[in-house]
Amino acid sequence: MDDDLIDDAGRPLSRYTRLPGAGFFYPDSLDEQRAATRDRETIEGADAIVIADGDADGLACAAMIRAAHDAALDPEPFERALTEKATDGVGDGATAADGATEAVDVTTDVDAADDPTEDAHTWSSVGLLPAGPYALDTALERVAAHADAGVDVYVCDLCPDDYEPIADSLESLAGTVRWFDHHQWDSAVAEAVRDVGVDLVVGASDEECTADVTLRSLATDFEKRWHELATVTRDHDLWIKTDRRSDDLADFSYWSGSETYVALVGAYGPDLPPSVDDYLESRRVEKAARIDAAVDRAVVHEVGAWSVGVTYGRCSQNEVAERLREAGADAAVIVKPAGSASIRGSETFQHAHEVAGRVNGGGHPQAAGCKPDIYDDMLDYATHWTTDGEACKRVILAAFEAVAETVQAAGEPGNGETEHSGSNDAE
Repeated sequence: MDDDLIDDAGRPLSRYTRLPGAGFFYPDSLDEQRAATRDRETIEGADAIVIADGDADGLACAAMIRAAHDAALDPEPFERALTEKATDGVGDGATAADGATEAVDVTTDVDAADDPTEDAHTWSSVGLLPAGPYALDTALERVAAHADAGVDVYVCDLCPDDYEPIADSLESLAGTVRWFDHHQWDSAVAEAVRDVGVDLVVGASDEECTADVTLRSLATDFEKRWHELATVTRDHDLWIKTDRRSDDLADFSYWSGSETYVALVGAYGPDLPPSVDDYLESRRVEKAARIDAAVDRAVVHEVGAWSVGVTYGRCSQNEVAERLREAGADAAVIVKPAGSASIRGSETFQHAHEVAGRVNGGGHPQAAGCKPDIYDDMLDYATHWTTDGEACKRVILAAFEAVAETVQAAGEPGNGETEHSGSNDAE
């Protein structure tokens, strides 16, 4: 494929936001091979391993664990690299905002050989494996295969839907795994995890983020900045939105590489340095334009007692959802070019996880993600891109209809909550 066909540079935003990032077009077989090599390099010889969701919450946990092991990295090379990227108008490859339901939205134009932090995954004695919920089994398998015997393993901000895919790996790592989370766990899965000797600590999903859980679970006298980091991370992760710094953390975790984020929040906490401020500013101009485009494409559907705003595009889903809520929507659906979708609720709609659960996903009552199983080949994706995700929108709206019927039949209020053990999607 001609690289120019998947290069955003110089193309109208109205066109390239309808397509996935360049990473989508990189063959899975080659990507898997590269990921396996990097993971092995990270794991071999490490004193401890952290498997964490690649969002601000999961990465804050990784930074805390490195601090507890006296294995934090020097922030200087990461700041220098960010300054160069901000000057060039280029960003790091963004991580998956919706866990395993979203293909990585790679936006970098810088060759890996030009990045002085390219091999940063090997620098710390506490290795970091960013992973979404559906990649958790693979990450655990690689740790079990390559880690030294008795290595400390931490799993953070990840909730498995089933025990079976991770059973063999956890049993081989028995007695060395600590697991911190705040999602809604299936009781049978939690019991099975604990039965093999895992120290599982699950906080209340509507009160704590996983950074809170990690902070109180580690036997370390953390300095004030770490408590502030947990508080600001919670502000965004639980969608409290009272601290302006939480948007900075969320954007920085999304746009930067995982090692960059962990090194800099580890050094500075939630008060990020000028190098990060400049970098974020250079990215936000485009971010705002993408949000505007997605909001302009939105169509509101009446489903049961709810107004559901549905849109399509490569964008920051939380901000788009907030704009749609401000316009009167009870719920928002943002369909992504990679085939996944984010579902966001509100005080008047707390069934996002139930809708997602009907279309190959899960999450929280007010924040969930899914990827409907409707893509058989590239022709299906071509149709997806040229119709702004019409088929995906239809199956998700059908799931809304089914949930509305269930709620009505049960005589529940429209905003009632139901327990569910879904996957993380609360960015």
